Amino acid sequence: MADAQDIIDRLMNDERFQRVARFSNKVYADEPILTTGRQMKTYLPDRYREMRAISRWQPGREGGQGRWLSEAELFYRQGMFMADFEDDCPYHGTFKSYYPTYNAMSDRQLRGYFTWRAAVRRGTIEETSLSFAYVYLYELICGIGVEGAADGFGRLSSFWRAYREFSPEIDRFARVWLQDYVVYHGLDPKLVADQKGMRFDRAVAALIEVQTEALGRAGSDAARAPRRSAKQGTLLPPDPKLEGRLAHAVDTLSTYRILDGKFGREHPEAACHVVTAVWVQLHRYYDKHRKAGIIESMFGESAELPYTMFASAVFFDPVRHPDTEVALNPLCHFRCKDGLWTCDRLHGSRSRSAKLGEVLRTIDRSLRNASAYPHPLKDEKIPRYLEQIVEREVAAWLAWSEAHAPRHIDIDLSKLSGIRAVAAETREALLIDEEREDTPINHDDALVPNYAPAGSTRADQPAKETAPGSSNARPVPPAPASNAAARPDPAAAFEAQVVGGLYADAPQPASEPTEPQLAPDGAHPLTPAQQAYLAALCAGDTAAAARALDAANTTEDLFVDAINEALFDLIGDTAIEFGTAGPEPVEDYLPDIEELLHHA
Repeated sequence: MADAQDIIDRLMNDERFQRVARFSNKVYADEPILTTGRQMKTYLPDRYREMRAISRWQPGREGGQGRWLSEAELFYRQGMFMADFEDDCPYHGTFKSYYPTYNAMSDRQLRGYFTWRAAVRRGTIEETSLSFAYVYLYELICGIGVEGAADGFGRLSSFWRAYREFSPEIDRFARVWLQDYVVYHGLDPKLVADQKGMRFDRAVAALIEVQTEALGRAGSDAARAPRRSAKQGTLLPPDPKLEGRLAHAVDTLSTYRILDGKFGREHPEAACHVVTAVWVQLHRYYDKHRKAGIIESMFGESAELPYTMFASAVFFDPVRHPDTEVALNPLCHFRCKDGLWTCDRLHGSRSRSAKLGEVLRTIDRSLRNASAYPHPLKDEKIPRYLEQIVEREVAAWLAWSEAHAPRHIDIDLSKLSGIRAVAAETREALLIDEEREDTPINHDDALVPNYAPAGSTRADQPAKETAPGSSNARPVPPAPASNAAARPDPAAAFEAQVVGGLYADAPQPASEPTEPQLAPDGAHPLTPAQQAYLAALCAGDTAAAARALDAANTTEDLFVDAINEALFDLIGDTAIEFGTAGPEPVEDYLPDIEELLHHA
């Protein structure tokens, strides 16, 4: 025995043998190198032996020709055999394998996997080797250990959401498998409606829908005024409801968010109109000068191509899927014919468009320059055709806005007394002698004409007193009190009707903006992960930025949006833009950003 141990030690210490496959990291110190038959019988339960006895070679029936099982079918048969099995032998080693299956595991790893799986089914999900997690996902996809499609989706979704806290990289495959599971089993598409790809497709579909409406409106305008000059602009007079829908659809799909910027928030009507007008003009330009339309150029072309269900997974179904058609959203359709799947969808980058971001940034910069906005944007090189379209639509909008701006009229109230005096003289000239004798001139009430008959008194004046014996004395009925109360004051009536009417819709002067400050308690607007990410972008350290993004456990688009939202009250504009090389801080605001990070 001593000689055998000496040979083992010499082999283990020899570098040549350590580099061969027999001494790879799949062999661990906690596994015995030499075991007796009795030890093997107690080390591996019989259930595992029976599972491994399932042969890949399947002989034909009644002497017919046999066949070899694929790795996926062998996994399915072994999984169904072990569907309800549980073990109690934890494994603390590491298991790594591409397309991991039961056959890729050692006996010790097999026992560890089924021990870990038993805990998962009881609701205790603990971090383990990522290959173990993928094997469990394969089981759920194949229907191993589930009761129907709805139960399978629920287990698949809950495990993915829990385990991504340990390994976020599982999102790359699990999200696609969830979508495929819904399509394959005909479940409700709303189950995956919140996924990034589904949200993107819905945003493009909404853009196409409102774009069609805007093009119809532009075509109607052109038909009514065929000689209309291009300098007069597009879609004028504006349609705020239509333009708001299209501008928000475009803004959602762009790396540059013009409506979230400082100018867009302060002047949403201008931003929405120019974005809509420029989009309509670009649509016409692409149709005339490019092979692909603007939607295809920005987001990819729609095509029906062969599709593999549960790609990158070990999947097998003993029954061929029936013919079917499934629509996940207006732009994504799946079709199964004779067991073969196809998918009709947009084939391109399913993320915000940097090309569209360039368009919106050009619009924002041109609007700021044309309106002498105090926060201009730095000039960048853009195609000449885009610059001409944007400048033409911006100039047309500003000219139309100026021509249709509310007129401001000043009323000199100090001259009202002169108007009253002239009115009194005019009334006096129109009175007959009897009226002039009975009605004294009241210059303060000159605007109210007096049509009282001879001998009567005005309702708002006391009756003329006469002597009891006078021949001119005649009874005068007292005026009703209601008439006196209902008669308006002439000056008040004039001011209410003339002055009030002119200024009823006049805009009130806005209060001066105040410079935003940090919270009084010293709380920083950014989280530590956001500060680290922003500092790395300012320093040009992409590796540090990637580490900060991984620590935040979110997508880069959402992370950048959160930082821009947090800094908007301090800077008043978008702090980070998506350039050709990825996110980068706006150069004009670098001093403010660095000062903010300095006080962190």
